[in-house]
Amino acid sequence: MSGERQTERVVVLALEGVYPFELGIPSRILGGADGRYEVLTCSVDGRPVRTSADFTVGVEHGPEILATADTVVVASMTPAHIPTELPPEVAAALARIRPDARIVSICTAAFVLAAAGLLDGRRATTHWNLADRFRQLYPHIELDPDVLFVDDGRILTSAGAASGVDACLHMVRKDHGSELANFVARCCVVPPFRDGGQAQYIEQPIPEQGAASTASTRAWALERLDEPLTLSDLAAHARMSLRTFARRFNEEVGLSPGRWIVQQRIARARHLLESSDLPVDQIAGQVGFATGASLRQHLHAAIGVSPQAYRRTFQTTAR
Repeated sequence: MSGERQTERVVVLALEGVYPFELGIPSRILGGADGRYEVLTCSVDGRPVRTSADFTVGVEHGPEILATADTVVVASMTPAHIPTELPPEVAAALARIRPDARIVSICTAAFVLAAAGLLDGRRATTHWNLADRFRQLYPHIELDPDVLFVDDGRILTSAGAASGVDACLHMVRKDHGSELANFVARCCVVPPFRDGGQAQYIEQPIPEQGAASTASTRAWALERLDEPLTLSDLAAHARMSLRTFARRFNEEVGLSPGRWIVQQRIARARHLLESSDLPVDQIAGQVGFATGASLRQHLHAAIGVSPQAYRRTFQTTAR
């Protein structure tokens, strides 16, 4: 039937030493997307899988279910279970995945995809604490340890633990629009889009006692994105020197103030492109880009598409 809504099958592969939290993310996020996804779980042999906790999990399916998946999610495992060479049973399971299926890794599962050769020539991410180990094993893969996830077309890799939530919400947003992604995020009581990258979670020197936060200045800036905001403006609002403000901002957010402002302007522009029919030049003015050309340049650098293409994609999926 032409008007029938299609359901995408997502198969989650649980490997030995899997983290229970990450194993449950796809079911919780994608399974809450108004019936748009069917989420199933399998192991390499159909048998129960030992987790990182003091229990095992039973699965309903063996590796044969991977051949039916539109999206395959490989859940993360403890560092002790990270393979340097792909075990034959894991390689055989991954070989069942259709060539056109989307593949997603959560946290340490990026090592599995890398060992399988699936990340060759691609950009990827994994947990920041394992970045050096990843680079030593796979120097030919472009690793970005500062982001929460990397969408490289057919392959999507996410960073540590809860970034699997960000990656799954991104899939919902990409597949069905921001309205459904925001609904799922609200139901799960998580932000629909987290600012910054995982750099903000890397251990940093503890700020001196009594140090002021930049949070109030960030809130102040978000209300004035249509205005020219300089580092001097932000530091003055925070009542800090330029150097102190820039250092503290980076410690708290994981980005420089300039990069953060551009990111917020792009996010606001994306929302307006999805939810309104305003001309691109008018949207650019409302979010603080000097011209429509500037918005086009920044949006293309961020997500690789023009405003018109983004609007066509997301307004179509939302409607």
